[in-house]
Amino acid sequence: MMYNTATMTDVKRKKGESFEAMLRRFTKRAQQSGLILEAKKVRYHSKKTTKTSAKERALRAKEVSAKRDWLIKTGQLVEDKYSFGKKR
Repeated sequence: MMYNTATMTDVKRKKGESFEAMLRRFTKRAQQSGLILEAKKVRYHSKKTTKTSAKERALRAKEVSAKRDWLIKTGQLVEDKYSFGKKR
């Protein structure tokens, strides 16, 4: 993640200030700087897959599926033991 270092909030405890008051001041500054909002925006962001990588992934899935079907057909793989999907 890329953060703008200019917006980093720096809060030092004042003389005679309680920890709770300092924490309250910090959260207020962090909210005003937009840092929390930006972090929430990019939290679950993922890059879009390229056409090439999507095609490669699809080909790989097709190969694995074909190999799995062949193993089941020849009796080398028990279908129930390695089935995908919901388990009942």
